[in-house]
Amino acid sequence: MDAKEILILALKAAIFGTMFGYGLKATIGDLLYLIRRPGLALRSVLSVLVIMPVLVVALVKILDLRTAVEATLVALAISPVPPLLPQKQIKAGGTASYGLGLLILLAVIAIGAIPLWIELLGHVFDRSLSVDPGRIAGIVLFMLLLPLAAGMTLHALFPAVALRSQEPARWLSTGLLVLGALALLAGTWGAVWNALGSGTAVVLAGLVVVGLLVGHLMGGPEPEHSTVLSLSSASRHPAIALTIASVNYPDEDFVGIILLYLIISALVCIPYVAWQRRRSVSAAPS
Repeated sequence: MDAKEILILALKAAIFGTMFGYGLKATIGDLLYLIRRPGLALRSVLSVLVIMPVLVVALVKILDLRTAVEATLVALAISPVPPLLPQKQIKAGGTASYGLGLLILLAVIAIGAIPLWIELLGHVFDRSLSVDPGRIAGIVLFMLLLPLAAGMTLHALFPAVALRSQEPARWLSTGLLVLGALALLAGTWGAVWNALGSGTAVVLAGLVVVGLLVGHLMGGPEPEHSTVLSLSSASRHPAIALTIASVNYPDEDFVGIILLYLIISALVCIPYVAWQRRRSVSAAPS
């Protein structure tokens, strides 16, 4: 096992630990949050898995982009449920139950929705596109649903143990994530720098801004809902996107563009998160 494989393993362990940590605090009420609000659930799915992909495909059709950038944008647009998102949503004043419930709902739907989108996109771009549903399901199950279920099971059976485990699990997963991400970025910085050309950064920033706007509008008048859906619509799962792009364009290098997207997404979302946090604080009863 080389250094890069060790780093990727550390990142996977960090994501697993993060989802396990969510499960340690989650309840059945969190899972039922969207089931009890079908209108919000429908708007959420439309925002993340219908409106955003349609807008991105239209953008790609209009602009003259490099093949790698075009493929990355489309792959990101149909790759929802980034695993680290709920914590950011909570910090911005979003409802924790909605954030967790939406993550699970999108994860389950994505297993079937992504292959369907790949089939449709093959007709739109008039080329043969494919994706292994098993690989998508594997990412969703092993990086999202299984660790979440494990944490929830521990919470249900041994609540005292789950309570004591929350902080150690959070610190361990955060440490692994930061170290792994910095090391991986240092090793691929050249690819990120090369991806900056030809307006790629501007296009990626536009993707995030459009996602924030669409999610904010579709989330409805409640700030705690619009915050969660806005960030969910603007954020995408890099592992799923990289899998889709690499399979269909094996001669292109997507790592630098994906990492550039993650950096730009984090930076663009900062003002929105700060704004929503101020709104939630000012709206709180004194």
